[in-house]
Amino acid sequence: MNILITAGGTREYIDPVRFITNASSGKMGYALARAAIRAGHKVILITAPTKLRKPTEAKIVEVKTSAQMFDAVKKHFPKSKCLIMAAAVSDYKPAKQSKTKIKKTAAELIIKLKPTQDILKWAGGHKKKNQVLVGFALEDKDLKTNSEIKLRNKKLDMVIANQPTAIEANKSTVHIKTKDTGWVTLSNKSKAMTAKKIIQLAEKL
Repeated sequence: MNILITAGGTREYIDPVRFITNASSGKMGYALARAAIRAGHKVILITAPTKLRKPTEAKIVEVKTSAQMFDAVKKHFPKSKCLIMAAAVSDYKPAKQSKTKIKKTAAELIIKLKPTQDILKWAGGHKKKNQVLVGFALEDKDLKTNSEIKLRNKKLDMVIANQPTAIEANKSTVHIKTKDTGWVTLSNKSKAMTAKKIIQLAEKL
């Protein structure tokens, strides 16, 4: 398959040198890229900034912001058999970005935020019948319930549910559900092992 994978945490700029982001390391997305390559698939990896070594066998598309990641997904999704959205895309971004560095003063600085584009929802609404769409759900309560809602609302074929403790960790517990099967739990597995299982399930879909 041609597999499109996103990884890392996007940056949403306040001014040219300051941005809001999240703690995503990109490890899961990079592990998925390597697992897919080992399984014989062609991989395009859309990556936000990380400190990880890039897989040389994948086509790398580097982005920073959620808008740039959305543009990259829109460009490559039509020719992909499978999209795995492992990136931690920012839910909000500054409503206005200063073109120059904001100077520090004694006054409070209030930053207004607005929602970013929902890439998974867009893909779910535009996917062809023969494309596989895989999403991640990071939840700190009602893990499976909220993840199943995401699976349905965004028209996913598979959802991987995990908790905030998975961020930056080398091992984590994840719960996987496809639209036609029950939950499968992988307890305290390395991200390489989890990635291998996700790719195997995507192949079946």
